[in-house]
Amino acid sequence: MNIINRPRRLRKNEIIRNLIKETRLCIEDFVYPIFVREGINIKEEIASMEGIYRYSIDKVLKEVEEIEKLGIKAILLFGIPDRKDELGTEGYAENGIVQRTIREIKKVFPEMYVITDICMCEYTSHGHCGILLENGYVDNDKTLEYLGKIALSHAKAGADMVAPSDMMDGRVRYIRNFLDDNGFETVPIMAYSAKYASSFYGPFRDAADSAPTFGDRKSYQMDPANADEAMREIKLDIMEGADIVMVKPALSYLDIIRKAKDNFNIPLAAYNVSGEYSMLKMAIKEGILSETVVLESLLSIKRAGADIIISYFAKDVAEILNS
Repeated sequence: MNIINRPRRLRKNEIIRNLIKETRLCIEDFVYPIFVREGINIKEEIASMEGIYRYSIDKVLKEVEEIEKLGIKAILLFGIPDRKDELGTEGYAENGIVQRTIREIKKVFPEMYVITDICMCEYTSHGHCGILLENGYVDNDKTLEYLGKIALSHAKAGADMVAPSDMMDGRVRYIRNFLDDNGFETVPIMAYSAKYASSFYGPFRDAADSAPTFGDRKSYQMDPANADEAMREIKLDIMEGADIVMVKPALSYLDIIRKAKDNFNIPLAAYNVSGEYSMLKMAIKEGILSETVVLESLLSIKRAGADIIISYFAKDVAEILNS
């Protein structure tokens, strides 16, 4: 038979196509990020992230109820305090916004897996991810003490996992030791191991009110040009005790996800960040792209090697997969 004219039999049968499908998305792949703020009866849409909201604690409980019904098993909490200072003290306050939210969620939805972001940018008046020196640079080693306090306060409140996103050197080891020394040996760490200084974080900074008031974060987040450095950062986090490592952002760094998967035998997360979400949402709204682009883009993250996908599309995907 002439190869050029050979019938493409497999392509004509959807059942066969599904039987031989190499990569599949399932609800259990996803973690859904949630923004929580002070107040009562608040559900305010984030202007740059259509369909994503800031919630007061009472409204978070209703959101978690919906998430649980959809089959999503895990959430990632980000707190937005009313009060900020140079030391980010609200980040580790016993009655801080995230700490209270964890306790309330666990009272009503004990099976929901609660992961908490461990960083200082949402809590500092200057918007940087650590304690500042007089010259404006971040004091790496001093910052570790505060990250440890935040992680411990979340663990005490009932967090199932902590996720340091600050990119300070040595923070995984410090947090691991600090948790262990205080009786929380079983609380795992998901490290933002390869977190790039990306322009795709813009909508998140609107959502969390966490943009730096001066300068940028290039001195502690990774250069988008570097791949080998990402492998070194991931290796260091694994050596320090990370249980899960992460690449952030996802879509522009699929090669980094693949490289990490090929080099390390450890669970790998990828963060499908706010800019990636908003970009596709706007294109769909304007009729430039169809809604099928959501599954296609998320499938690329899974195909690249991610075991866990943190995505604002998680609810949309769960509704599709449940239909």
